[in-house]
Amino acid sequence: MKSASAQTALMPVESNALALGFSGSLGNIDAYISAVNRLPMLTHEEEMSLARKLRENNDLGAAQKMVLSHLRLVVSIARGYLGYGLPHADLIQEGNIGLMKAVKRFDPGQNVRLVSYAMHWIKAEIHEYILKNWRLVKVATTKAQRKLFFNLRSHKSGLDTMTPAQVDALAKTLDVKREEVIEMETRLSGRDIALESPTDDEDDKFAPIAYLSSETSEPTRVMEAKQYDRMQSEGLEAALSKLDDRSRRIVEARWLANDDGSGATLHELADEFGVSAERIRQIEAVALKKMKTSLQAFS
Repeated sequence: MKSASAQTALMPVESNALALGFSGSLGNIDAYISAVNRLPMLTHEEEMSLARKLRENNDLGAAQKMVLSHLRLVVSIARGYLGYGLPHADLIQEGNIGLMKAVKRFDPGQNVRLVSYAMHWIKAEIHEYILKNWRLVKVATTKAQRKLFFNLRSHKSGLDTMTPAQVDALAKTLDVKREEVIEMETRLSGRDIALESPTDDEDDKFAPIAYLSSETSEPTRVMEAKQYDRMQSEGLEAALSKLDDRSRRIVEARWLANDDGSGATLHELADEFGVSAERIRQIEAVALKKMKTSLQAFS
């Protein structure tokens, strides 16, 4: 969904730029609708003149005036699709995209009004938006299914399951097989559900996400865990076996003596071997470098 961005996209520009009646920015969808309904309509002659300027001279100012004068058409068409549960602002925004495509392709030589030509493009963009966003799982993929989807939505009353008689009547009206109506109605009756429980009640703990496989059972994670275990056992022992006794003693005392990582200090080992703490650090560094090389065979 993109209702927040739609609100911004629907804000008309200032009136001094177009002299078409807008005053400042608009903060909500109701104000936008009220503003576009006050915009003046173009006469046939004005529309043809602007269309020729756009087509012959690529006059973007002419295109803008044609778009603005038909914004109320988009609002009217978008209102008819509110039953899909999608934000009105988003529907209008998509319709506006269709309107701009229509203006770009409009041929004044056909001698038809833009309003008639634009309706197809506006509806096409809104239809595409609904099919992409109404549900996560697409209900219609083919052209025939899309047609049935919108026809069924307009003929179906309420959310109740249709009776066999209603299915037969609708199949006859739409000139499709009753099985196709039943299948599409089943898709329409389905609802997206939240993966996670919206409450903390114990009865709601078994949300769908609880039935998904654990991340720890994901194949890559399993392989990484086995590889880590092998390195911890076989790899570590093999690496330690390649060290001399003093180096092994230092590494084990410093890093492997306790599970919490609190090993012997450099000064404690310096006292044990009768050397400086710096010498212990040097021996430790060389030993760890050798072990790292040995462990590469287990990675």
